[in-house]
Amino acid sequence: MSLTYLTTEELSEKIKYDARTIRNTLKDSVLLEGRHYIRPFGGRKILFIWEHIETDMAKSQSDFAIPLSKGGVCYG
Repeated sequence: MSLTYLTTEELSEKIKYDARTIRNTLKDSVLLEGRHYIRPFGGRKILFIWEHIETDMAKSQSDFAIPLSKGGVCYG
């Protein structure tokens, strides 16, 4: 399967969130390294994996989830 890699700005356009919000709020709380984004060649550049983000965004919101104080959720 071929994956689509997006920069922060490209992801921002697709999901209608400000690029700064993605970097400061969603990254590492909702978007996880290795699942939703990678750092190619061990660098500072971040590339988001669109197919994984799209799949997780489409998951049913009726799943049992416990909200966490920093904005994340715990599925249990």
